[in-house]
Amino acid sequence: MPPLRLFYALWPDATLAQTLSDWTAQARLHSHGRPMRPETLHMTLAFLGSVEKDIADELIDATPYHRLQPGTVTLDRYGVFSRPGILWAGPERTPDSLQASHDGLWLWLSAFGFVPPAQPFRPHVTLLRNIERNDPPADAPPPIAWHYDRMVLVASEATDGGSRYRVVAQSRPQPV
Repeated sequence: MPPLRLFYALWPDATLAQTLSDWTAQARLHSHGRPMRPETLHMTLAFLGSVEKDIADELIDATPYHRLQPGTVTLDRYGVFSRPGILWAGPERTPDSLQASHDGLWLWLSAFGFVPPAQPFRPHVTLLRNIERNDPPADAPPPIAWHYDRMVLVASEATDGGSRYRVVAQSRPQPV
């Protein structure tokens, strides 16, 4: 079986995904580009890339037992990654709890042989690809408070219409 292309992410509920789609529509008036489909919106915590089937199976089995510390991240601005032509929504400042969850996830993944990326964590949700302007819209809509208590492991599968994301495992929330 071929390797799976995997990543860990925070996944929005339907209401939050719709709000992010509204942000996308507003940004598109300024930046143009190709909007992300609402069902693909997410905040990546760890991109793993191509993972051999045996390691992927281990991650799928282990993910429900890796608990994510609950927290909130406030999306309050647009940003741009110029080189790949991406417009995103993200926080002005990364919350300490989200940074700790990111760092803890990579520490846990190191037991599976994964190495964290060299660049610092910049939490964001990609809204538009192939944008025509490298400056983000000046004004973002009202801030969005994203409350999270779990993460998902996602397989990215290439299709004729672009990538299709399939959640293959999720962590359990912390006991109350």
